[in-house]
Amino acid sequence: MAWDEWEQLKSEAAQKQSAHMRLNQLAPSGGGGGGGKSAWGDLTVSQKDLAAVGSAAQDLFDGFGQYSDYARVASMTAAGGLKDEGFALGGALDHVAERWGDQVQSLLDACAHISNHLRFTKNQHAADESYIAGTLSGISLLDKGFDHRTDR
Repeated sequence: MAWDEWEQLKSEAAQKQSAHMRLNQLAPSGGGGGGGKSAWGDLTVSQKDLAAVGSAAQDLFDGFGQYSDYARVASMTAAGGLKDEGFALGGALDHVAERWGDQVQSLLDACAHISNHLRFTKNQHAADESYIAGTLSGISLLDKGFDHRTDR
């Protein structure tokens, strides 16, 4: 009985949340050929989807971090050579290489943040589910005790 009640409560909570959820848009109106149904109305995501996003962020972090460093080092070497030969372009290229490094770091930080957040979220949800299941199984045992007591 406790599990059935839990599933019912989860279903009701999901319905209430989806009824109130809007993602950067106005409520659908009758005009303009919108059809009255939101394009975001059935937005769902699975753990598999989140894992794929986290994995892609990790792959981008690993690959781009490595390959972008080659470009930075090559640009800085070229800038040094141009400066040594007296070309003003060497200073400009050096400035571009420094800015490149800053932008790369911003992208890598964002990828790491996405990957870490999704990993944390997955683990936190698993811990929450485990806690709730343990709590409900305790309630179920109590229910059985009451049922047993009434049979006497």
